Amino acid sequence: MNTSPRQLFLSAALTLGISLALVSFAQQSPMPATPATTPASGSEKVAPAAVAAPAAPAVPAPTPATTVTPAATAPAEPAPAPAAAPVTVAAPASAPVSAATAAPSTEEPKLRRLDEPTSGEAPSHHQRRIRLKSDADRDNEIVNVGHDSYLGKGQKAEVVVSVMGNATSEGEVADSVVSVFGNTRATGPVGNATVSVLGNTYVNGKVGDSVVVVLGSADLGPEAEVKGDVVTIGGSVTRDPKAVVHGHVTNVALGGVFANLEWLHSWFVNCVLYARPLAFAPHLMWAWWIALGFLAFYVILALLFGRGMDKCVETLEQRPGYSILAALLTVLLAPIACLLLILTGIGIAVLPFLLAGLFFTGLFGKAVMLSWLGRRITGLFGVKHPALTVLVGGVIVLFLYTVPFLGVILYKLFSWIGLGVVVYTLLLGMKRDKPAAPVVVPPVPGAPADGSAPTLAGMVPATVSTPPVLSASTLPRAGFWIRIAALLIDLILVGLVLTVVPSPGKSLLLIMAAYGACMWRLRGTTIGGIVCGLKVVRLDDRELDWSTAIVRALGCFLSLAVLCLGFIWVAFDDGKQSWHDKIAGTTVVRVPKGVSLV
Repeated sequence: MNTSPRQLFLSAALTLGISLALVSFAQQSPMPATPATTPASGSEKVAPAAVAAPAAPAVPAPTPATTVTPAATAPAEPAPAPAAAPVTVAAPASAPVSAATAAPSTEEPKLRRLDEPTSGEAPSHHQRRIRLKSDADRDNEIVNVGHDSYLGKGQKAEVVVSVMGNATSEGEVADSVVSVFGNTRATGPVGNATVSVLGNTYVNGKVGDSVVVVLGSADLGPEAEVKGDVVTIGGSVTRDPKAVVHGHVTNVALGGVFANLEWLHSWFVNCVLYARPLAFAPHLMWAWWIALGFLAFYVILALLFGRGMDKCVETLEQRPGYSILAALLTVLLAPIACLLLILTGIGIAVLPFLLAGLFFTGLFGKAVMLSWLGRRITGLFGVKHPALTVLVGGVIVLFLYTVPFLGVILYKLFSWIGLGVVVYTLLLGMKRDKPAAPVVVPPVPGAPADGSAPTLAGMVPATVSTPPVLSASTLPRAGFWIRIAALLIDLILVGLVLTVVPSPGKSLLLIMAAYGACMWRLRGTTIGGIVCGLKVVRLDDRELDWSTAIVRALGCFLSLAVLCLGFIWVAFDDGKQSWHDKIAGTTVVRVPKGVSLV
């Protein structure tokens, strides 16, 4: 028995080693046969027979001068052959043959089949494994995914495998009994090994090789006999005093929460497979405690920041479309922003703060969604306190989390929309109305200095020239094709610049977004817009600031991501707005002739 620990599927290597040993043994010289007669004198020599004869007839004794040599060795001076009767050798189940026929042959003897038992040879566990495979029905393989596998007593199978379920064998298994995310139980003979991953193993029968348990425990009953090793990783080994292990018992203990993984197995089987965060099942109380802990944290946020939470809920109720667009934009652009910070090198120091900000913003957004849902219930009684609405909404969501498939969908939607609502509310807070500057009316020529009404004689006709006001409410909106033409001009110009100016790691889309944001803030349009007579204005007729220009530029990625649907939206929208226009609160108008955009 090899003393080193053997792995799971070493039967092929063991069989190869036995075959090489048998071949080496078969190629050696054959064993001498028992002579049929006793030599007449001590000088006589009897050659060993090439083939063992079970019942050979009596052979006449040779003369003293006769020397019979083996077939493989010839004497230096062979003695003359006597004129005696020919020596005969009895063949199995045949009549005696002549000496010429029985002469030793130079042909190699035939190799014995491994599955043919030999008398006087002790069977090994390798031979037992071969016998099991030959007797078992090779077409009977019990393999299941998502539920248990069972082999009854008195039945035979090649393998018993269960993925995300238990594997139980009470019959005879030619190969292995395996369970992944389940428990393994083998009370009948197993030709190879028993394996359990993220589960426990119970053995109360003969195992031809090893017992392997990963992140689980092994239990050997009184009738267990393991020909190989018992190996457990992250578990324990319980062994009955009558259990026999021919190899080594190796236990790699991880300790801590990995000592008993029933909690992880139960959560995977009852929650992950049904696409839900929570379930009513054994060993899942830890998941409920975590969920209740987060709910308590959300209630504390509502107590500390109730006013801000109410503003976010009002934003969702008053502008649900913009809130959902902001959520999609945030989810799509957050990874791009992180990637840009990594590529710049300097931004790596800012990246942890950005990730932390997104994490805590997401937690606050989750509380906002719970408060929004709770208001649907508490509003019926006239109660809208943020802490109470979060508590009521949280209890409802905890029970919805137990519904298969709906639980994980609701969890992700609340996380994404909540994050978008908070970000959109912050952007709205940056757009506070600025106090309007007082309008100074220049004095009319000929008017009295004291401010009294001018006389008819003192009035002189004059022409006052005022610049036209570019207003979204008075100027015509730009259509789809004229905007596409301006965009193509900008693309050609930026592409030409990039071909002349070498810039490693350049990206046309990112440079176009930066170009557009700068031009919109400084000139209200781009070079393509100047050529086509277009200008970007805000719907509230205020000045286009940096925050609006940047939000509009980033919104272009969302319009581009969904098969450019955000740009095509201009052709169908009544207000001639694209998706990034709706997000930023802008639109594109056609400037009258004679108005300079430079």
